[in-house]
Amino acid sequence: MARLINFREYPIIICLKKMLKDNTTGRNIIFATDIYTGNPRDEITEEFILSNGTEYEICPRVEKDSNLQNDRTRKKAEVFTPSWICNKMNNHCDSEWFGRDNVFNVEDGESWKSVGGPIEFPKGRNWKDYILSKRLEITCGEAPYIASRYDAATGEIISLSNRIGILDRKIRIINENVHEEKEWLKWVFNAFKSVYGYEFQGDNLLIARVNLLLTFVDYLEDRWKRQPTDKELNELVKIIVWNFWQMDGITGTVPFGKPVEEFHQMTFFDYQQGINDTEPEQVDCVIYDWEKKEEVVYRKIQ
Repeated sequence: MARLINFREYPIIICLKKMLKDNTTGRNIIFATDIYTGNPRDEITEEFILSNGTEYEICPRVEKDSNLQNDRTRKKAEVFTPSWICNKMNNHCDSEWFGRDNVFNVEDGESWKSVGGPIEFPKGRNWKDYILSKRLEITCGEAPYIASRYDAATGEIISLSNRIGILDRKIRIINENVHEEKEWLKWVFNAFKSVYGYEFQGDNLLIARVNLLLTFVDYLEDRWKRQPTDKELNELVKIIVWNFWQMDGITGTVPFGKPVEEFHQMTFFDYQQGINDTEPEQVDCVIYDWEKKEEVVYRKIQ
């Protein structure tokens, strides 16, 4: 089986530094697991990902050693959902939105058959409403509900015409309703701005971000027969990094609290405050409101 993600290949390699950013802390996302460096608070770096001297490398769960998969399931309750279940749950959400079943595909046990023809919309709603409707995948892992490049449980690649992720559905509708490239790009970026996800473990989050990036590349190449420009990649990565962030879903804060300063000069005031005896300061995660063009604290969103 070919590797699902290769960090050294285009366009990942030229976006990798930005894909590692944590907009809440201003630093890189952290591992949040001790399997890589022994310290879960260590930041993920380009150097680590591209080095060849580490025992473990960051890769999709299905490509990890089976013992490591079992260990993460035991310690973190990490179990990735098969695509047919993702499809079933996404179909349920769309049944609620459209007011009817079988909008995008018809389920057949653990498989499905895509419905042909342009999607019809219920009275009072149109295709733009669907694109702009917001969706959040909690504890998103590799984001299989949002972007279904492959079955997260088996690693099987899913063809564009048969993908079932929320973002895939939105781009299908854009393809059916937009016929000019500039307008297509505008609405695809709007679709990316409408989908969100948070994840505790940094390696999963990075894979999720990469899956969204490669989803864009797949659809752009299929529709317009070209690769993205640097400007397009920069705009897209900015959206992805804001909308898919690292967070403890229970507290709404950065995992393990405020990052440790790499070079912190201790002062008399620090000792007076008992800095070595306190728990790390919790930091509320922030995301971006694309309509108001401002940062918002996730826990304050109603």
